[in-house]
Amino acid sequence: MNVFATEAGTDLYEHATTLGKAHIASMFKQNPNRFEDFSYSLPGLMLDLSKQRITSETLNLLCALAREKQLDQWINDLLTGEKINESENRPALHTALRTPVDQTLEVDGVNIIDQVHENLARMERLVNQIHAGQWLGCTGDPIDTIVNIGVGGSDLGPFMACKALGEFTTTNSRDIELHFVSSMDGSHISSLLDKLDPTRTLFVISSKSFTTIDTLANAETAKEWLKRAYQYEGTDEALILARHFIGVSATPQRMIDWGIPESNHLYFWDWTGGRYSMWSTIGLPIALRIGMSGFREMLAGAHVMDSHFRDTPFEHNLPVLLALTGIWNINFLGITAHAILPYDGRLSHLPSYLEQLEMESNGKNTTRSHELVGYNTCPVLWGEIGTNAQHAFYQLLHQGTIPVMCDFITCAVRYEGPNNIDLKRQHQLNLSNCLAQSQILALGDTVIEGADKAPAYKRYRGNQPCTTLLLDKLTPHTFGMLIALYEHKVFVQSVIWNINPFDQWGVELGKTIATGLLPALTGEADNPSLDSSTRGLIHHINTKR
Repeated sequence: MNVFATEAGTDLYEHATTLGKAHIASMFKQNPNRFEDFSYSLPGLMLDLSKQRITSETLNLLCALAREKQLDQWINDLLTGEKINESENRPALHTALRTPVDQTLEVDGVNIIDQVHENLARMERLVNQIHAGQWLGCTGDPIDTIVNIGVGGSDLGPFMACKALGEFTTTNSRDIELHFVSSMDGSHISSLLDKLDPTRTLFVISSKSFTTIDTLANAETAKEWLKRAYQYEGTDEALILARHFIGVSATPQRMIDWGIPESNHLYFWDWTGGRYSMWSTIGLPIALRIGMSGFREMLAGAHVMDSHFRDTPFEHNLPVLLALTGIWNINFLGITAHAILPYDGRLSHLPSYLEQLEMESNGKNTTRSHELVGYNTCPVLWGEIGTNAQHAFYQLLHQGTIPVMCDFITCAVRYEGPNNIDLKRQHQLNLSNCLAQSQILALGDTVIEGADKAPAYKRYRGNQPCTTLLLDKLTPHTFGMLIALYEHKVFVQSVIWNINPFDQWGVELGKTIATGLLPALTGEADNPSLDSSTRGLIHHINTKR
């Protein structure tokens, strides 16, 4: 099945045969106003697509393709709670999590916006209690250390946000030490627990299903650590669980079954996908870091992008344009690698977050009608802080043989104030590197006079399509806008590809097989049906014990 076998798709293929051979440098020579023609802004955020291999005709054809795919109807269905996650028969309503309290959205006859804000209020009470030093451990000492135990969406989003927004800690949250544990192998939690005081440590167990083995294994280790610490006081296990654990899940009964009392529960809903869940009570660590006012600012920023996505014509719609240029690169120019390059150390975990958001959402080979796709879908996505990446893989970007599309993400302003002159100069140096690298990747060494006389090994071919996302400043509000922008970009691409971005069946079989292999590794049972490689590896492991 080819979703591009339409009038606009056919026109785009023909357009690509000509434009695909063009160089971005020549496009700037032909149109000195490319920046004005291909940059788009919202208050606090600017998107520059002028270094993409596009023309006005390209965008017009891509917008026509989006209309052929009824993108406007899909956007409406997403935002109004239609069950667009067909394989799990549920809506995808992460946007409801950042909808203001005065609005209404009914699902099955229930106004879920009221429920969302009731849970935010419940989370706020917990946050305020911890910040005020009123959450006490079993010995009566106030909790001052939080360990979030989760994996995937229950870890990556909050971890990234806490790193990005750490400068926005409130007065009450500055004394809170915050840690994240996700690794299944125990190395992470074991090294962390050695440094912590059990009487002052609170564990947040975050799991949508509360059955995720990675998370529960770490949670059990934490529980046993606390039980050993309190064994001489004879402290009851129920009291330990009540004073030192909070559960965050869409399945309350499983939290109760594990032992966490209902008073320590925070909830979200099955219509909240894991990789879209940091806007929910899964974002508790974010609120603990930046306070509920900062958390609400983050939600407000995301809602601004939601409203823009809903109300703005495709030709000026930032998520739509970001998505469609990606479609152009992937499906018409044959570029299937995508580098995320934040030039701001606070965004160091953004590439990892976007790896999950994009590849788990759109790394699919079947359509919504269960047919195999006949075209590329999500590219391989990776990234690193830009200045570090310059000393790692930029050699490949500049002189390798693989075409790569690049997103440069940075902030215009940082370190303002009379006492930050040296740091401000460092920020300007960082910005100059960001702009220089995107310029060379797109335009090549045409930016240097006489470069064509250099030997081949010193040449820079350029023509790598680059997008620049420029925040005025990094704040909870602009951060919320940025993440929502990428969420909606992913959704738009899923509509064009006719795939479901809200399930992840590709991760399930590995978990099932792993459970079946465990008895062979522990020596409890043999499995003669295994392939020779797996049997050989198990045997080798067991001989080393």
